[in-house]
Amino acid sequence: MEGPMKLTDETFSPTLDSQRGLVIVDFWAPWCGPCRVLGPVIKNLAIRYAGRATFAEIDVDENQGTAARLEVRSIPALLFFNDGVLVDRTVGALPESVLAAKIEQLLMFPAPAQQAA
Repeated sequence: MEGPMKLTDETFSPTLDSQRGLVIVDFWAPWCGPCRVLGPVIKNLAIRYAGRATFAEIDVDENQGTAARLEVRSIPALLFFNDGVLVDRTVGALPESVLAAKIEQLLMFPAPAQQAA
């Protein structure tokens, strides 16, 4: 798949429940400048890690329920799930190299579960 899959409040939980392994969800909004900067980085990472990690995105303006439930208060925010369990998160438009290092770490050594998705 080229780039992240699109999620909504309705599809978020069923999609996370059906995915095994590492899933990275980008919480963003169209008006958010840093989100627009991070978008191409996420697409590159999705291509780079195809088959090893799943990438998704969710517009927080159109899907406020999921953002509120997961306590996403600032965007862009990336939430990292392993087998449907939230294991890590980042906030801000981080460089691709930093995100790639985090992904590599989570692929090798998944963090202990923090909370269910």
